Amino acid sequence: MSRQFELIAPCHFGLESVLKREILDLGYEIVEVEDGRVTFRGDETVIPRANIFIRTAERILLKMGSFTATDFDELFEGTKAIPWEEYLPRDAKFWVTKATTNKSALFSGSAIQSIVKKAIVERMKQTYRVNQFAEDGDEYPIRVFIFKDKVSIGLDTTGVSLHKRGYRQLVGKAPISETLAAALLMLTPWNKDRVLVDPFCGSGTFPIEAAMIGANIAPGMNREFTSDSWGKIIPKKAWYDAYDEANDMVRHDVEMNIQGYDLDPEIVKCAIANAKEAGVDKYIHFQARDVKDLRHPKHYGFIITNPPYGERLEEKEALPALYRTIGESFAGLNDWSMYLITSYEEAEKYVGRKADKNRKIYNGMIKSYFYQFMGPKPPKRKD
Repeated sequence: MSRQFELIAPCHFGLESVLKREILDLGYEIVEVEDGRVTFRGDETVIPRANIFIRTAERILLKMGSFTATDFDELFEGTKAIPWEEYLPRDAKFWVTKATTNKSALFSGSAIQSIVKKAIVERMKQTYRVNQFAEDGDEYPIRVFIFKDKVSIGLDTTGVSLHKRGYRQLVGKAPISETLAAALLMLTPWNKDRVLVDPFCGSGTFPIEAAMIGANIAPGMNREFTSDSWGKIIPKKAWYDAYDEANDMVRHDVEMNIQGYDLDPEIVKCAIANAKEAGVDKYIHFQARDVKDLRHPKHYGFIITNPPYGERLEEKEALPALYRTIGESFAGLNDWSMYLITSYEEAEKYVGRKADKNRKIYNGMIKSYFYQFMGPKPPKRKD
C-alpha cells in the first residue's frame, strides 16, 4: 500500500467550498474545512497533482503534526516529537518561513520561528548523530499556524505561491490574484460555451483564467515547485506522471468567446502579452474600450469583473457615476448575468438593481463583496 499524506491548503476566506470541490474532483479525501483552509488526505500522487491542478489554493502544505502548546516548552517538545528525519535528508536546508498565530497564548512570530527551528535541529541531531548541519542541500521551508493554542506545522511543498502561474509578467494597478479570479469564476455558472466579457480587465487575469479553465489547462503545468526535488518524500515518477496527465488533458480544439476591455491602451497591451505567455491568446479578444460602450449581440452572456473601488479619495468621488454606467451597460445586454467583486459598499444602489446573491470575500486584507446579478438560464438545446 502506498504512503498516505495529510495536506493543508490555505485559500481566500469565503472560498473554502470551491477549493473543497476541486480537491474532491481530484479524488482525494477531505479531512476538515476551516476558515481559510482545507485539510485533505491522499497517496504519493497528491503533492504533485494538488500543486499542478488546483486553481484556488494559495499553496499546498504537507502536514507534519499538530499539538497543543501554551508556552515555549510545549512548543519545543511538540515539535521535537515529530519524526523529521523521515522527511528531511541530512543536508536539508530548512527554516521556518512563516509563523502565524491567532487567539493563542504564544503570539511572537519570530520567537515561535526560532524555537521550532531549534527543536527540529535537536531531533535531527539524535538521528544523524552530528552537532552541526551544513544545510547545503534541497530547500524545505516550514510554516507554523497556531489557532486557539493548537499548533499545526507543515512543510511548504509549493514554494512561490500558487497564484504565480508563470504567465503574468506585466501587471496593472490593483490586480486581482489568479487564485481569487479562478475561484470567483468557478462560483458562477459560466462555462466555455457562453460569452464572457470583463470590461475592466486590467492585465487580463479574469479572461486568462477563464480561458485556462475552458481549455482545461492546469494552472501549475508550466512552473516548478519546491518539492519536486524531495526524493525522500515523493518519487520523481509521481511528478512526471502528473505533468503528463496535465498535458494530456489540455483541449486544443475548443472554441471560446472571451473578451477583455480596459480604458488604458497600455494595460491592454500587457493583457495581450500575458495571454500569449499563458498560451490562451487565441481564445481572447482584448480591446481598449470604455464600459459605457459595452454592447453585445449575443444573449445569455456573462460580465465578470473587478471594477475600480476608489482606494483614494478623489477616485471615490467618481464611483457613483461609474457604477451607474456599469448598471446602464448591463441593462442594455439581453438576458445577461453580471458578477462584480468590489469593496464599494454602495455598488448595488448605483448599479440600480439589488444583487440576487452577495458573498463576503477577503481580497487580501480588503473586505470585498461578490455581487451576483443573475440573468435567465438559456433554453435547453434540442439535440
